[in-house]
Amino acid sequence: MATSKSQGEFSFFNDVCEFFDHAAQFTNHDRGLLDQIKACNSVYRFRFPIRRANGKLEVIDAWRVEHSHHKSPTKGGIRYSDMVNEDEVMALAALMTYKCAIVNVPFGGAKGGICINPRDYSVPELETITRRYTVELVKKNFIGPAIDVPAPDYGTGEREMSWIADTYLTMNPGQLDALGSVTGKPLSLSGIDGRKAATGRGVAIAIRECVDVAEDMKALGLTPGIAGKRVIVQGLGNVGYNTAKVLEEYGAIIVGICEYDGALYNEDGLDVDAILEHRRNTGTVLGYKKAKKEFANPSEGLEQACDILVPAALEKQITEDNIGKIKAKIIAEGANGPTTPKAEEIFTKNGGIIIPDMYCNAGGVTVSYFEWLKNLSHVAFGRMDKRYEETANRNIVNMVEAVTGVTLTADQRSVIVKGASELELVNSGLEDTMIRSYHEIRRIRNANNKIDTLRTAAFVSSIDKIATSYLNMGIWP
Repeated sequence: MATSKSQGEFSFFNDVCEFFDHAAQFTNHDRGLLDQIKACNSVYRFRFPIRRANGKLEVIDAWRVEHSHHKSPTKGGIRYSDMVNEDEVMALAALMTYKCAIVNVPFGGAKGGICINPRDYSVPELETITRRYTVELVKKNFIGPAIDVPAPDYGTGEREMSWIADTYLTMNPGQLDALGSVTGKPLSLSGIDGRKAATGRGVAIAIRECVDVAEDMKALGLTPGIAGKRVIVQGLGNVGYNTAKVLEEYGAIIVGICEYDGALYNEDGLDVDAILEHRRNTGTVLGYKKAKKEFANPSEGLEQACDILVPAALEKQITEDNIGKIKAKIIAEGANGPTTPKAEEIFTKNGGIIIPDMYCNAGGVTVSYFEWLKNLSHVAFGRMDKRYEETANRNIVNMVEAVTGVTLTADQRSVIVKGASELELVNSGLEDTMIRSYHEIRRIRNANNKIDTLRTAAFVSSIDKIATSYLNMGIWP
């Protein structure tokens, strides 16, 4: 049976609290208030039976943690993994609280986990597990559009979110905003365009903003700008793949791909889509012919020459044991908690920059917020004003043509006149959020020479915002 980590073992939650405590010394808040911000408010651990296809019963361990109620609802993904435990879910819930505060998304943090390996279950069995999990949350009032809103995480996706939405609808007949009880749904079930790629796109934007600051790149011995930067991506799932694709659009070169079964490297660049196709055909990334190097031990792939390393898999991938072998000058945390505190201390003392997870991978919750708003308003973004914008733009073009005597081509007119689609509006909102948040964190770091890292600055930002919320609300009764 999965339980929280015993004393002396690695504790993800303790790592998060260590980062928190380090940053808290740069704030002026009462110790009791800081303790309230740091603590997990509600931890729901439960077990339920399912009947397997062979007729045998199996007991499933599951969790839902609501870390902070300074904003409502709470928000966080659901992870399916046989490595899930209470400590991990608590840590991820805490990170969600700080993440939402950093990017100014009005949610408290939460997280869920089910201790299974999805590959070991059939689709009908996974549906049974997901629906039963949802029922357990409903019974304890741990889910709802104004209470706690799950989303996808490692091992889950649109399919599981659809099952959760349908179960919640069934358990709450007539609730107008029921579809707002979960995000990451498919478009056909009131999801939002751009949500699936949002976390990876957000990571790419965060990297672009970081490398665009000439002053910071000069300190690293790099030229400013993303074009030509060599990138290694760990994890070719949803986050890693979309990060790589958007970075390619920006002009970066993907030189390394690390997966659980091995790693590939080519200093001249790798074709991410071709690697995915190779894996679909062979079941492994190994054996891809255009890789100049391949490693059966995937951790060796992290240690190859590059400018930027993107760990987009699981926590504790970069530790004091391997940080000395990392050649990247920037680590952009696409995953949650991939770098331990000791590893970060060593890396930053050697002059490296870490773009912290709590900011770097916040694109997912940002676009989940947009989806939640869409579900509450019951209208897609752009539906009300797209044609109005096009008419207004067309009138401006006609006027300019009449004044100048220059006639635009049909293609030129279509580019200027076109109103924004939902995807374009979502990506615009995501980009604005990531840009504003990065430079806010950077300003905090630069304003105090004792604040040593972007992570510390990000924690300071989130602690101040959460503390303000608690102080404004007061304590009652």
